[in-house]
Amino acid sequence: MILDQDGNISIITQEKATIVELIKKIQDSHSKIKNDNVIVNLSSLNKLNIEDILEFSEISSAHKKSKLSFVIVTDQVDIDKTPDEIVVVPTLQEAYDIIEMEEIERDLGF
Repeated sequence: MILDQDGNISIITQEKATIVELIKKIQDSHSKIKNDNVIVNLSSLNKLNIEDILEFSEISSAHKKSKLSFVIVTDQVDIDKTPDEIVVVPTLQEAYDIIEMEEIERDLGF
């Protein structure tokens, strides 16, 4: 897991660990990212399915309860089949756009 910082956004890039190992590492790093919007970049993985994305449900929900964004980047799953509770986009730029839109919505009280 590679953890980069871009302002108030933590970008987690998957290197070689499995999804379960990655989630464990994210949970272990919670103190570092708990006050940031998070992008999990899985674009280096060739085989992903909806079940892999669902593994992030708990982390995503906890982040959203803290009024922060949690976005997964991958083009390996059908985004239309992912649950609405988990934000999945195909590119890193779209992840930044989603975070910007969600921050505007929070500022407006939505």
